[in-house]
Amino acid sequence: MDYREYQHLLFERKGDGILLITINRPDVLNATNNRLHWELSHVWLDIAEDPDTNVVVVTGAGRAFSAGGDLEMIEGMAGSAANIAQAWKEAGDIVYNMINLDKPIISAINGVAVGAGLAVALMADISIASEAMRITDGHLRLGVAAGDHAVIIWPLLCGMAKAKYYLMTADFIDGREAERIGLVSLCVPADKLMDKAMEVARKLAAGPQQAVRFTKRSLNNWLRQAGPAFDASLAMEMLGFFSADVREGVSAVREKRQPRFPGVAAKTR
Repeated sequence: MDYREYQHLLFERKGDGILLITINRPDVLNATNNRLHWELSHVWLDIAEDPDTNVVVVTGAGRAFSAGGDLEMIEGMAGSAANIAQAWKEAGDIVYNMINLDKPIISAINGVAVGAGLAVALMADISIASEAMRITDGHLRLGVAAGDHAVIIWPLLCGMAKAKYYLMTADFIDGREAERIGLVSLCVPADKLMDKAMEVARKLAAGPQQAVRFTKRSLNNWLRQAGPAFDASLAMEMLGFFSADVREGVSAVREKRQPRFPGVAAKTR
């Protein structure tokens, strides 16, 4: 399998059928631009056809896993039907291609994870967080509905009450709290993160591969049942990119201030 076409993902074979993937835009905290967004949607198809890979470990270069969407990408989507349609397809492909890949995926979440990066982190079959991890779905901060991955998996992982709270407030969650509420599989000290991820990867790689894959396929039927809810959430997220709210959300992020969303006016008598 030739992975040389990928520009922002690094690939390293660790032996025992383990493939380490590193999201590699560390100068911008591995934020997803158009190219990286496509790569994160497509790579799982290539891994499915890779005879030398049985287990995948994915992490981020430097001090972040992936700090959400690149602001230029988001600004390019605002009001553009063509760009929104492309992002809509790729966001769905990230989730469904990870679900449908029979080979197990382990995420080693080493820092901030937001947006599409968080989708990869939490759609992994086993998610291992650093204590230094800080995550937020982040969509509400930009003025669009929670999409990407949240509706398909957060209620199943941490329950509806916690999912509603964190998705509608966009509050940040650290590694320990994420483990406490069941949002991630494990939480370990930052300096132990990759050791633990590789330990788990070796355990899976040494197991009966057909049984591991069939177990993943069976369990993921719970996620497939939530597919209609996810599809609706993704469409509603994309509708938000035609609103004035998303322009205000991007401006507020750039200017490092609280947003003043104009989308819903207060009712007056």
